[in-house]
Amino acid sequence: MPAFEKLSIPCTFVQDNHSLSVPAFTLRGLHFQTPPRGQDKLVRCVRGAIFDVAVDIRKGSPTYGQWVGAELSAENGHQLFIPIGFAHGFVTLEDNCEVSYKCSDTYAPENDGGIRWDDPAIGIDWPMPAGTAPELSPKDAVQPLLADFDSPFPYDGRPLAPLA
Repeated sequence: MPAFEKLSIPCTFVQDNHSLSVPAFTLRGLHFQTPPRGQDKLVRCVRGAIFDVAVDIRKGSPTYGQWVGAELSAENGHQLFIPIGFAHGFVTLEDNCEVSYKCSDTYAPENDGGIRWDDPAIGIDWPMPAGTAPELSPKDAVQPLLADFDSPFPYDGRPLAPLA
């Protein structure tokens, strides 16, 4: 049995992405691709440290709008699997962070979507010093709130799994 299947990761990865964020507290997200081009992602930090987040955006899910997060670093080697139907984002915890992630579909700009990183209805506890404003891309600064988002992702019965 392949290693991903043993971990209940039932997808084939077809694209690898690599990003560099130079200043600490650069925030990317919350991103997803809509059907029919949804993406499962397997994320790891290969240089530096990030706080990585997944938000359940599956319509009808009992955990809709809830999030899980984990620190991923080159030192700890941890990875986070983000299934289709979850928005993904991260904040860098130090300068010069490199993030590598595998995707189950290629990038499709017409299916690109996002939710605001600071949506109070989601309430992500981003680990940034008090008074610190994250470095945002213009795209991430204007994403819609969850309340203004009509999710195309159906609930598939899988619970929002706790992080071990």
